[in-house]
Amino acid sequence: MESGNVAWVLIGAAMVLFMTPGLAFFYGGMVRSRSVLNMLMMNFWCLLVVPLVWAVVGYSLAFSGSSRFVGNFDKTFMRNLDFSTLEPAVFIFLATFAAITPALISGAVADRMKFSAWAIFVPLWSLLVYVPVTYWVFSANGWFLTRGSLDFAGGTAIHVNAGIAALAVVLVLGKRTGWPTKLSPPHSMPLVMLGTGILWFGWFGFNAGSALAADGRAVQAFINTMLAASAGGLAWGATERVRDGHFTNLGIASGIVAGLVAITPGCGFVTGGSAIVIGMVAGIVCALAVGLKLKVGYDDALDVVGVHFVGGLVGSILIGLFADFDAFAAINPELAEFRSGLFYGGGLRLLGEQFLANGVTIVFSFVVTYAIAKALDLTVGLRVDDEVEAMGIDLREHAETAYAAEGASVG
Repeated sequence: MESGNVAWVLIGAAMVLFMTPGLAFFYGGMVRSRSVLNMLMMNFWCLLVVPLVWAVVGYSLAFSGSSRFVGNFDKTFMRNLDFSTLEPAVFIFLATFAAITPALISGAVADRMKFSAWAIFVPLWSLLVYVPVTYWVFSANGWFLTRGSLDFAGGTAIHVNAGIAALAVVLVLGKRTGWPTKLSPPHSMPLVMLGTGILWFGWFGFNAGSALAADGRAVQAFINTMLAASAGGLAWGATERVRDGHFTNLGIASGIVAGLVAITPGCGFVTGGSAIVIGMVAGIVCALAVGLKLKVGYDDALDVVGVHFVGGLVGSILIGLFADFDAFAAINPELAEFRSGLFYGGGLRLLGEQFLANGVTIVFSFVVTYAIAKALDLTVGLRVDDEVEAMGIDLREHAETAYAAEGASVG
């Protein structure tokens, strides 16, 4: 266990932790001013609950045992962590990943989900959906990984998983009153841009930290993260300019996030030129995909499906084309066991495995998430009533307002 690697992983954990408040600002700026505190609370709730679930049982089920499908209870309550290795640092690093994943879903259900239902949904979803998929993707014995599917930092396990789950929840939850004819613009674009900047910063810990070492692969992942984000923002902005005649801050911010999402699964497997292409493809495809909700009729309030699901899927599939393991051979000899992508002489095998892993994740996550949401709807109720939705969730659900009226007294 080298001190430099420990420090790098712990710094990465702190950076990924910072991403959840960044996501809260990013989403919070896009909702109505009367619902911004609810959005912040939904994100911070994930930081309160999920790390505890992870420590008690989640990590053990995701990273212990020899089954191909789920772990065992050997490391519940953090028992048997090997402090002579990097494992304790990796444990807390991955806890921050587990926390932000359900937080991504919050953007889809904005303005209308009961907080009590959200409070129950988050730990249930983390255990029943996130943990099994994480085991399949990242555990040494997980069946996706042993078949040869690749996911460096969470394209399949996090973005595709959370994105398709968001679709399942909104189908149970229903559309906002008046949608899509009565649309509310973002109440604070400065908050959106601040959140974008925090997410971009934290994403270097998310991606480069996933190398689990301060080495050349971490540097390449860092470079790829920067380039893909820039390319994604530029491509989305250019798409808007051609389609609508102008650049928007919201479009640029969304494109940056789309580029970050798309490079996440492949940032440690592709070179810089490929990262630019992946970011640009994601920026264009996601800019077009966000319009599908109007055509198909699902109310994904803040475009979680269009950005995270589509962006994660694009990035994960493109590994099958752009993975270049020869380029990493000098710094990661163990990569020799994997195949390169189609464009680098690896044939169709890796591309097929990427389709399989994502296809199974989509079906599993959608079905189980839909069942969780339906069960909550039938018991505690999933949606606030029309009056609360109209007045804004903050005051009724949290007894607070984000912006006090001038001259109003407090306390």
